[in-house]
Amino acid sequence: MDLTTTTSELSTVTLEIWRLVVAFAPRLLAALLILVVGVVLARGAGRGIAHVLGTSTHIDPTFRGVLAAAVRYAIMLLVIIAILGQLGIETTSLLAALAGAGLAIGLALQGTLSNIAAGLMLLWLRPFRVGETIESGVVNGTVQEVGLFATELKTAEGVYRFVPNSQLWSTQIVNYSRNPSRMIDARVTIPYSADIAEARRILLDLARSHDKVLKNPPPEVFVDSYGDTSTVLVFRPWVPTRDFSPLRRALVEEAKRRLDEAGITAAFRRP
Repeated sequence: MDLTTTTSELSTVTLEIWRLVVAFAPRLLAALLILVVGVVLARGAGRGIAHVLGTSTHIDPTFRGVLAAAVRYAIMLLVIIAILGQLGIETTSLLAALAGAGLAIGLALQGTLSNIAAGLMLLWLRPFRVGETIESGVVNGTVQEVGLFATELKTAEGVYRFVPNSQLWSTQIVNYSRNPSRMIDARVTIPYSADIAEARRILLDLARSHDKVLKNPPPEVFVDSYGDTSTVLVFRPWVPTRDFSPLRRALVEEAKRRLDEAGITAAFRRP
């Protein structure tokens, strides 16, 4: 084979490659344009859905994160299918192949799939909602968002916590915000020499005179135990859940002040 023949063959191959590039370039550019527009549209739609759900009074805000993510992923799936079609890839055959590989993918993503399943169960049974304060074996804090894969919380110290849904689903959950009222349970230690009836009267008068303490159930004060040198009383007023923490601090402080004025030395402690 002489040099002229080799050069001619190389020129033919180069021209064929160039022809294919020229023919394929518009499809590639169109696919890139679809990708850019699709990503922007998916993000915008996700934020829009989250905003609409956040301002709506008819939809539980707990669903906001999941619905926004579902819309975003659905749009991206359509974008990927459109890109493959634009590139000339037979999407029907590709989807069949992906379906056939579904078992292997599922086994490889067991943790991810378990988080999705747990997230769906949490949304269905709703042991907590956005804005409620919860405690579990792995975390405690106020729920900020429930997503497909994880739940976002903020602790009392203002710390951000990102907890996989499967961890929350597999542990006991205590919801401090679900019921409309809560009982303050304070232990009051007074000396043996103090008048128990007088201490009880002071504490009950305080609870009954406070405008935010509930009348039903009525407040209680009773003797819990006797120590070597003191008596332990239990002070139990019921208050609205939303006011629990500030009211507990205010009532304990005022109770201490009134008992001191009556000459009863008191010490308060948690149960």
